[in-house]
Amino acid sequence: MRSVRREPPLRSDPAPSRAAYRVTRLWLSPFFRFFVRVVIPLAVVIGLAGAWALNSSHRAAVIAWVDEKRGSIADRPEFVMRQMIISGAAPELSREIREKMPVKFPVSWFELDAEELRSVVLSFDAVKDATVTLDLGGAVRVEVTERVPAILWRTHGRIEMLDDTGHRVALIDRRDGRSDLPLITGDGADKAVPEALAVFGAAGPIAHRVRGLMRQGARRWDVVLDRGQVIQLPENRPVAALERVLALQDAKDILGRDIVLVDIRRPTRPTMRLGEGAVGYLEMTRAFERGLSTQ
Repeated sequence: MRSVRREPPLRSDPAPSRAAYRVTRLWLSPFFRFFVRVVIPLAVVIGLAGAWALNSSHRAAVIAWVDEKRGSIADRPEFVMRQMIISGAAPELSREIREKMPVKFPVSWFELDAEELRSVVLSFDAVKDATVTLDLGGAVRVEVTERVPAILWRTHGRIEMLDDTGHRVALIDRRDGRSDLPLITGDGADKAVPEALAVFGAAGPIAHRVRGLMRQGARRWDVVLDRGQVIQLPENRPVAALERVLALQDAKDILGRDIVLVDIRRPTRPTMRLGEGAVGYLEMTRAFERGLSTQ
């Protein structure tokens, strides 16, 4: 009996298939792993949520739930504002701020906008800066920095108080309401308040005689003194020019004489205009001298 020769079993090829090789190569890429692990699940979740939200009844239910939760939180006592506390403002300004504020107490903390309230406070001329905070203790707290009046500006039949930058602080009826402040007049005078204050500072030796400064042509100043005297200052370096006049005053007492105008617009050649009395006396003197010369 012949023995049957059996063929050895075929051994499987250990090499991966082409598809498995490509998938393995793709999986080694960080971008592909991120796409499979993050992007695809996120897209599925967003798609399901979008499909659910397309239903109007579902959206209405969510909105109602949010409104209910928000209302329950907003009505809690710790979120209810019941008063306004204003600091740093004069009583009259505080009253005006309270009247203009678009707030009716009690009001929920969630219905107020601190920046909007701050813009209302900053709309007042007398307010330089302001801070508005909403305290959870039940108060709207307003801290005001007021503008400090530095000068009076008479213009178009009214008097305005200005700060040292020329910003309007308030209107007043009469100058004697703030007689402690210097006075300026003329169109454009409010644009040169720092320069005007410097001129007033330089006029210290004759401050008791200074009635005010008058802006001429929106470019230079006239110093108006009592007894109708005027000092005309140049457009450039008015403080230095005024100091030159004061030096002449110390040496010659020119402002104590019958002089109505001192023109220092050309500092190298100051000129003066005599008063009527001085002119009459000068003409009489000249006539007397001519009479003597003819004898």
